Amino acid sequence: MTDQQSGGLLVRGIGRLTTNDPQRDGVTGVVRDAAVVAEGGVVRWAGTERDLPGGLGDMAELDVGGAAVVPGFVDAHTHVVFAGDRAGEFERRLGGEPYEDTLASGGGIMATVAATRAADDRRLFDESRRRLALMLAAGTTTAEVKSGYGLDVATERRILETAAALDAALPIDLVPTFLGAHAVPPEWRDDRAGFLDLVVGEMLPACAPLGRFADVFCDRGAFTVDEARRVLKAARAHGLEPRLHADQLAATGAAGLAAELGAVSADHLDRASDYDLRAMATAGVVGVLLPGVSLSMRLPYPDPARLRDAGVTIAIATDANPGTSYVLTMPFVIALAVLEMGMAPDEAVWSATRGGALALQMPDRGVIIPGAAADLVVLDADTPAALAYRPDSPLVATVVKRGTIVADRTDG
Repeated sequence: MTDQQSGGLLVRGIGRLTTNDPQRDGVTGVVRDAAVVAEGGVVRWAGTERDLPGGLGDMAELDVGGAAVVPGFVDAHTHVVFAGDRAGEFERRLGGEPYEDTLASGGGIMATVAATRAADDRRLFDESRRRLALMLAAGTTTAEVKSGYGLDVATERRILETAAALDAALPIDLVPTFLGAHAVPPEWRDDRAGFLDLVVGEMLPACAPLGRFADVFCDRGAFTVDEARRVLKAARAHGLEPRLHADQLAATGAAGLAAELGAVSADHLDRASDYDLRAMATAGVVGVLLPGVSLSMRLPYPDPARLRDAGVTIAIATDANPGTSYVLTMPFVIALAVLEMGMAPDEAVWSATRGGALALQMPDRGVIIPGAAADLVVLDADTPAALAYRPDSPLVATVVKRGTIVADRTDG
């Protein structure tokens, strides 16, 4: 999105400010009785209100009346640009149909590919915009957006073009990822090698100018480690940094490939080996956990303790998509991470803010310190732990993006 450079905003009356500043005490660098000064779209100052600097002039003020404030949520893994839905498939899955059988019958990813290919530009934009508006209202100020529901040159590029148009239209920063190697489409089922040639030889040159990262679904029933390596090395030659869907369904070695390539992140990791997790930590690969998938698919949740013990930096994200995790809001993901994955509330909030920022190589996000983007979320609560304690409550009261109020549930 285009930066919203405000004339300045003073947020005061903060009962508990989560800064994620490593120079402050605790996991999340909490400051009590705090205030934040935003100017020119960035944080100018943050600290205790009694220490507010002078010379602020006629800056606009937002008094939050003792509420908790956290950095804007950074959703580091979404597939939010798509058309159609898969509610019928969801019902079959509840009846016991394995996901692999759904894929084999032309459902799953392929059902969304068909709907997305058939949608015109306006429908694709409008459906995706509605989803992003819900995400923003729930505090997501930065989100990664993948392609992968086209699987042909024209539609893969059109998804990324739509993401760019949405980025310009909405007060949310969208980070584009090329995922041409999401699945093998039906027209290439008998020529898998030919499809990979298409991804590397035609899709990448067409899509790379619109992307920042490249991803591959490297797992059982998807792409092999060798296939993923080929695509991601080619993507890097086109200026895209690698990330991976890794080891969700089986321990395939995808997490180890992420370490080998120095990928920005490896996501899912439900069945990654301890050896590969340690390799990820050594290589500085962020592990992105996606509890919404476990909820929707009724599968065991990933264990953050395994990543933590291996030394892997952890992010949590929605995996917003029409099939395996139709979850759009980061507060709900935080609740799942605490209640189902055993994360402490502060760890979950850090992983949904600073962890997500590191998974997108965006050092100015997920932190409230001078020079960072002035992206803030005001909660209708006095502690971020309420996000897990009250998981069905709409606790995001106000969203500030680059120093401008962009969503306010308390207004009127």
